[in-house]
Amino acid sequence: MSTALAQAALKAHRPAFVGTAVAALFAATVVSASLMILVSTGTHDVPAAARHAITANGVGDIATVLLIGSIYMSIFVVVSTMGTAVAQQHRELALVRAIGARPRQVRRAVALQALVASVPAALLGFAAGGVLARFWFHGMVTHDLIPASVPFRFSWLALPVCLAVAVVTTTIAAFLASLRFSLLRPARALDEAAAGRRRLGLLRAPLGVLAFAGAGFLSVLLSQQSADDANQGAFLVLILFCVGVGLLGPRLIGPAAWLVSALIGRIGPGARLAMLNIRSQPRRFSAAVVPLVLVVGFGVTKIALRTTAAHVTGSAGSPGEVWLDYMGTALYAGFAAIASANTLAMISLERRRDVALLRVVGSQRRQITAMAFWEALVVAGTALLLGAAIAGVTLAPILASAFGSPFPYVPWSLAAAVALTTAALTVTSTGVPVRWAMRGQAVRVLQG
Repeated sequence: MSTALAQAALKAHRPAFVGTAVAALFAATVVSASLMILVSTGTHDVPAAARHAITANGVGDIATVLLIGSIYMSIFVVVSTMGTAVAQQHRELALVRAIGARPRQVRRAVALQALVASVPAALLGFAAGGVLARFWFHGMVTHDLIPASVPFRFSWLALPVCLAVAVVTTTIAAFLASLRFSLLRPARALDEAAAGRRRLGLLRAPLGVLAFAGAGFLSVLLSQQSADDANQGAFLVLILFCVGVGLLGPRLIGPAAWLVSALIGRIGPGARLAMLNIRSQPRRFSAAVVPLVLVVGFGVTKIALRTTAAHVTGSAGSPGEVWLDYMGTALYAGFAAIASANTLAMISLERRRDVALLRVVGSQRRQITAMAFWEALVVAGTALLLGAAIAGVTLAPILASAFGSPFPYVPWSLAAAVALTTAALTVTSTGVPVRWAMRGQAVRVLQG
């Protein structure tokens, strides 16, 4: 029965599992590249002078951190993507529970769906990782982190590791995404599938508040420490804030979207409709906003530390260490951006019948496109607002300890680049699926 459920879901919700495959592909690429860097810089096969340079620059430690971080982020991204994919199947899962399917059969079916999508992606990611590893290796040589005499080595060891990571992470993600819904009584599952879940869990809200309180307390504490201690503790502040946003996302997105849309809502009916859609579906849109908040918060924090240091002291640090910092930032931002883009695309594709209904009652294509455009801008603006606030609070104790002022120096060009990139990501991830959803005759879509 689990196999039949998985096959039916894959046919009915193909776009959702394309998103899971993309997330698994990116994760496998980074895992493969990180492992190949570790193999290539293994100090037991290189001359003593090169071994000393590699060890002194911490290249092996950096590759290990990237490997562990990519595995952690792959779980986060696949859980986020699978959560949305499973939410789209709530009606079907509720029906099979009503006719006698057991909770473990539902969970097994979801896990099988994830594996079918992610294992082929892991194979492609292994090959792509070889290309990315060569790029990283060349960059490390260029920035004098690795001696030019050390050769790059392609490693087949990355293949079983990529497959193992894909199997383990997608199984964990599928289990977490389907656990609660599979345990609901059939009648409750049908009701929730129709109306959606409106309340946060019993532990989710208190834990979210506790995460925010902990981040605020630690930020105040770090402002009284030395610059080095504040810098080391800042990452924990950032993580606590991001955890809080993740837990309280459905409650935060409403007020934040209201602030962003206070101006946008006056522009026209498309903007007002977009605002109402987001505020009426906070759970769905928070799944897209939270990864974007991670992108903005983490990216601005890491980059602003360098730009402020360069503005105050004239130097952002060692060129090799700065390059590595930016590479790591781009890596984690890429994971979060994929999670957000997947979620927005799946939300848009899921509303194909809603779009068809709007067309039947007389809405023109340009009006629906305008609604999707403003929806994307509200999501982007909300993420920028929350992400910038988190970055500001995280940076304050570090900058106060290091430079005597809690305010970062962020060039206007950088701020504009972050805002435009975030907006471009949301507009593309929302607009392209909506235009695809408008293909064909609306009446046939409603009859299907």
